[in-house]
Amino acid sequence: MSLTEKNKMQMKHPNLSNSSILVTFLSLVFMTGCSMDKFIIRQTGTLLDYGVISLYEESDLIIAERALGSNIKLLEGMLKGDPDNKDLRLLASQAFAGYALGFAEDDDPLRAKKLYLRGRDHGIYMLRQNELFAENESKKLDQFQAAVDQMDEDDMDALFWTAFSWAGWINLSLDDPQAFIDLPKVQVMMERVMELDETYFLGAPHLFFGSLWGLKPRMLGGDPEKAKEHFEKNLAITKGKFLLTYIYYARFYAAKVLDEDLYDELLRKVEETPADVLPDYQLLNVIAKGKATRLKAQRDEIF
Repeated sequence: MSLTEKNKMQMKHPNLSNSSILVTFLSLVFMTGCSMDKFIIRQTGTLLDYGVISLYEESDLIIAERALGSNIKLLEGMLKGDPDNKDLRLLASQAFAGYALGFAEDDDPLRAKKLYLRGRDHGIYMLRQNELFAENESKKLDQFQAAVDQMDEDDMDALFWTAFSWAGWINLSLDDPQAFIDLPKVQVMMERVMELDETYFLGAPHLFFGSLWGLKPRMLGGDPEKAKEHFEKNLAITKGKFLLTYIYYARFYAAKVLDEDLYDELLRKVEETPADVLPDYQLLNVIAKGKATRLKAQRDEIF
């Protein structure tokens, strides 16, 4: 704007001082800057989706661990600028759960527990954007369940990864009374995922319930035969290509009923099956192979 044009503006708007013009200009820049930051963050989030696909295809555990650790901090940094971004929250919840499962829980359970809780908290943040869930989150179980039962396919990602992370913490916290207090809510959430789509994420709801019925003592509602049914359903869904199923089958069924032959057979299946039999999720199969080695080493303690 020329000086002449500025003078004309001030003549038309005598109350518009130089300082107010500056404030108005800076406000527009600031608002545009905030919008631009969120635009860039959301575009970057789209690129991260491709990164997740590539990560699941990775066969080298060292590369995967380093990449996942870096992406976690990138995601948390992006969430500082766009905290209500559900896509980023979902990726963060999934990343923390995956890191805990694949790279922490076997060697450092205390660290894994913290990671699982961070994954759960990102998931809870997403779920609280649903008003009905937020209103009933801390209420009695029947009210909580009623709210969860109203959730639909749009909420399924958040329900699953919240429940998955929370269950991971519970599994490592069986000496903590809070774990048993929390378990019914986690079960309600995963039941809703099961109702919406039992095949979700390689049939993972069946792995959850197989592990749950196998983990619980009979006096607390455990049922090894129910556990077996869920593991077999998962194997049918994945055509036996998801090797983590055999790991949970061995831990939460064969070990619980003291079936040594089945235990050995399941771990041998993991060892002999190429990880790339499931190319889109090769990383999870490589992780399963590492867990099989640990379970074989623990065989004498179990039986």
